[in-house]
Amino acid sequence: MLETSRRKTLDWMNSRYIYGKIPLLHTVILLIEFAMVARLIAKFNSYYSQKPLLTTMITNAILGGIADSTAQFIAAYRTRQLALPMNADTRNFISSGVELEDLNEKPARFSPALSPTYSGPPAFDFERLTRFMSYGFLMTPLQFKWYGLLSKWFPVTPQRGTIPALQRVAMDQLLFAPCSLAAFFTFMTIAEGGGKKHLIKKFQDIYIPTLRANYILWPAAQILNFRVMPLQFQIPFVSTIGIAWTAYLSLSNATEDETMDV
Repeated sequence: MLETSRRKTLDWMNSRYIYGKIPLLHTVILLIEFAMVARLIAKFNSYYSQKPLLTTMITNAILGGIADSTAQFIAAYRTRQLALPMNADTRNFISSGVELEDLNEKPARFSPALSPTYSGPPAFDFERLTRFMSYGFLMTPLQFKWYGLLSKWFPVTPQRGTIPALQRVAMDQLLFAPCSLAAFFTFMTIAEGGGKKHLIKKFQDIYIPTLRANYILWPAAQILNFRVMPLQFQIPFVSTIGIAWTAYLSLSNATEDETMDV
């Protein structure tokens, strides 16, 4: 009974948009995740002093969830924009995913203004969200150890700060970045139920372009991170900057999965 009620509620929210354009369920999930992050930020230092690794793992998981939720929000918003008739009235605060657009009130799926492949608003993928949060959670101990090693190998001091920071960035981008990206695509493929064939195709199609994109964003971000941020804030800082990056990875991974399914 409760399961049926939950499904009906999710179905209703998945088919509703704020002002006819902004997906309601995606927005609610993002707001919940931001509230969780705000709570963690307020208590981060006290939590970190008691359980540094666990606190960082939970923080990373939530930020990874925000990244994927953002990616799903963008995808749903784009789909809605493409499917929305040009003359649709979106003045209502909450509107249905289906618009009646002409005097005959034909269903929107028969409208020439809509894409012929449109089959309704995309449902929020909770399994995909779980995969991204799990990856962020499980990857944190390795990041935690790696950043500790970089701090030990290349100590930043008031007298000597820039050179050690650049050395950390070089080590991080030449060694850790390619391996962590490979770990990401491997984890996601296995978690999605893909096999060796899917993994090889994913590496052939998107690994190198994604690695190139990594080198556009992360060296500059990591210089700031290693030069300015205290050790306990380095992983949360990376995860915060990484919201946009992980959203990009999520969209890339989802696009590749759709291509392989065709």
